[in-house]
This record gives sequence, structure tokens and C-alpha cells, in this order.
Amino acid sequence: MCRNIKQLFNFDPPASHDEIREASVQYVRKISGTRSPAQVNTDVFDRAVDEVAAATASLLAGLVTSSVPKNREEVAAAARARAEKRYGAQ
Repeated sequence: MCRNIKQLFNFDPPASHDEIREASVQYVRKISGTRSPAQVNTDVFDRAVDEVAAATASLLAGLVTSSVPKNREEVAAAARARAEKRYGAQ
């Protein structure tokens, strides 16, 4: 479940609201131990996702680096190459 959370800092273009939200959902799913909350827990689950997303956006906005931003396509290509090496060509 948490393997879906990707690094969001120092990319060009910066992480989008949707990417931050997706990572936040994955985090809350992991720590709550549920993929889909019971109806009675939906409000607290959604509120937690919103709070994690806000904290993440604040963190990303405040971080500073002197390194060159990474290219998303190059990082994705490297990940595909690692997966192909690990699991074989599909």
C-alpha cells in the first residue's frame, strides 16, 4: 500500500495538488489499516486526508534545496528499468 507514495519534492514541474492528495490518501490508508473506511468513519478519514495534504503542501512549499530539480520522465523511466530488471519484461 505505501509503495505508492512517491517522492514529491524537487521536481520540475512541482507536485500537483492531485499528487499530494493521492499520497495523503495512501498514508492515511496505511496508518488506519483500511483501504476504504466504514461509513461511520468516512468523515474522520476524509478530514485526516485533508490535514495530511495540507501539512504536505506546507512542507513542500517550505523546503529549500540547491540541487537541480529532477525530471519526472527520467525518474519514471529509471523506475520502469528497475522493475523490468526485478520482474522481467512483460
